Amino acid sequence: MASSGEDLSSDGDSTPAATAMAGSAHLLGFSDEILLHILSHVPSTDLVVNVRHTCRKLAELCLDKSLTHTVLLEKDYEAREDQVKQLLKETGREIQQLNMAGCYWLSGSAIEHVARCRSLVRVNLSGCHLTSLRLSKMLSALQHLRSLAIDVSPGFDAGQLSSECKATLSRVRELRQTLFTPSYGVVPCCTSLEKLLLYFEILDRTREGAILSGQLFVGQSNVPHYQNLRVFYARLAPGYINQEVVRLYLAVLSDRTPENLHAFLISVPGSFAESGATRNLLDSMARNVVLDALQLPKSWLNGSALLQHMKFSNPFYFSFSRCTLSGSQLIQHILNGGKDLRSLAGLNLSGCAHCLSPDSLLRRAEDDIDSGILETLVAACCNLRHLNLSAAHHHSSEGPGRHLCQLLARLCHLRSLSLPVCSVADSAPWADRKPAQPAMHAVPCGFGKKVRIGVQAYPSPFSGQAGPQPSSVFWSLLKSLPFLERLELIGSNFSSAMPRNEPAIRNSLPPCSRAQSVGDTEVAAIGQLAFLRHLTLAQLPSILTGSGLVSIGLQCQQLQSLSLANLGMMGKVVYMSALSDMLKHCKRLKDLSFQAERPALNVVIFPLLHEGLTDVIRDVPMVHLDEITLFKSRVAEEPPNLWW
Repeated sequence: MASSGEDLSSDGDSTPAATAMAGSAHLLGFSDEILLHILSHVPSTDLVVNVRHTCRKLAELCLDKSLTHTVLLEKDYEAREDQVKQLLKETGREIQQLNMAGCYWLSGSAIEHVARCRSLVRVNLSGCHLTSLRLSKMLSALQHLRSLAIDVSPGFDAGQLSSECKATLSRVRELRQTLFTPSYGVVPCCTSLEKLLLYFEILDRTREGAILSGQLFVGQSNVPHYQNLRVFYARLAPGYINQEVVRLYLAVLSDRTPENLHAFLISVPGSFAESGATRNLLDSMARNVVLDALQLPKSWLNGSALLQHMKFSNPFYFSFSRCTLSGSQLIQHILNGGKDLRSLAGLNLSGCAHCLSPDSLLRRAEDDIDSGILETLVAACCNLRHLNLSAAHHHSSEGPGRHLCQLLARLCHLRSLSLPVCSVADSAPWADRKPAQPAMHAVPCGFGKKVRIGVQAYPSPFSGQAGPQPSSVFWSLLKSLPFLERLELIGSNFSSAMPRNEPAIRNSLPPCSRAQSVGDTEVAAIGQLAFLRHLTLAQLPSILTGSGLVSIGLQCQQLQSLSLANLGMMGKVVYMSALSDMLKHCKRLKDLSFQAERPALNVVIFPLLHEGLTDVIRDVPMVHLDEITLFKSRVAEEPPNLWW
């Protein structure tokens, strides 16, 4: 082998054996199965526009049904309009699933090409420009459609839908509808619905300042009873009019509750008072329905005995966000006394400050949790995949095996996890902890030696060590969850300047005292998660140099979205060098969000431009650098397996 290598490098003439070896190593020498697997990672537009025209073999493989059966263009910012038109024109007959969600830059003429995909079974057009006439023309040609996602914008008129369009809608079984105007949209036409997902984004006023009314047109109010409905999900943005419109939808269900209803979920920011129709609906559900998933506004659950009467069978998702649910209620009414709940996949306890305490009236924020309640939860729900414990203080008591991280380490099937920063701190007393290392990032006094430009200005968090200290409970937790894909570490007192789907809170509270012991070393431990795709870090006051971010960038090569907020001391950003190096290694990053106080913005934006970091983030489609970045916990916000 060595001699053959020398022959290849000595003259430029290759021997016949070397030529045969090079030919066998050519890409086209692989089997069709391997080539199809490689091509499955290439964007669909590139397959049709570029790769398909390279040679005959690739031209055939690029049109293979395994590649054209499902086309994902969701937020594919590099897909030009002419490429999308050519893709739908040449492969439209083979496409059965098409996702174009968020493709707002495509014109209406490009969206109309979806009508060429006459074999479509599922299509997602959320965020695309659609009018009533364009939707009618498109759906009239899609006779096999069974799943649809659209936006209902101002000016939508269901009376413009043709009879062929209504016939298609009558066969649709899954509908995801985002409402930007008071309307029933296409819901009255979808008489065979099994899944109905509603997103209310209606503003209280028009652009001209006129106040909108929540009353719907009389002609739209004749919504039929959906006896096939199995899943009802509604998520409301802040605003009184959204609550008024959703009441009209619920009134239809309260008249005659579908007997096959298995999932009933309503996500409402702030308070949402019950009405006579909603009380009738809940009473009917308690009598006639056995649920698999439940999410209700906190005002409907706080102080009521509703959970005692609800019947559950093989539940897969529970959400009790912001509810005053105590640990004893959690075990008795939800976990059924700690019995087997292996079917539960998602549990959202965000903002439930008392869920790990036996008494919800006497607990204070600085009190420790009851490890017995958490142990019962972990034992009963051993197959949890999504868990949200954020927006609350969960402090662990002393004792081996009783720390929150040690108990959560038993949930080996977790794929997404959201925790408050104070919950991952070691529970050892401050007097027994090792003294903190001096901050090497501090500005030297006097005529100290200046930092050279281009030289790494932050120390490694593990001087002389190979990685995070194994004694850390947070390090051990992440080691036991190697397949975690989404992680959120958010300060228990953190509130975004402008949260999504929540009322804005201007009075910010200082970080929890226990969060002071969570710093760069703990952040570096996140680098163990090789399959991590989404990371959120907020309100970590002890971030000094940001060296842990570099470890994440080097090791978490699958990272697609990164959200950072209020790291380090208030009003200062001292980790810019580390953040710059981190982003250079994040080759798959698509969404970058940054939130800091206004005095810190100049420290962030101008170095980005001056140091040429724009070359690093130019391929990141969604970049937010301001103090009002939309920032909110996303883990278990929407139940798993409800859409796509």
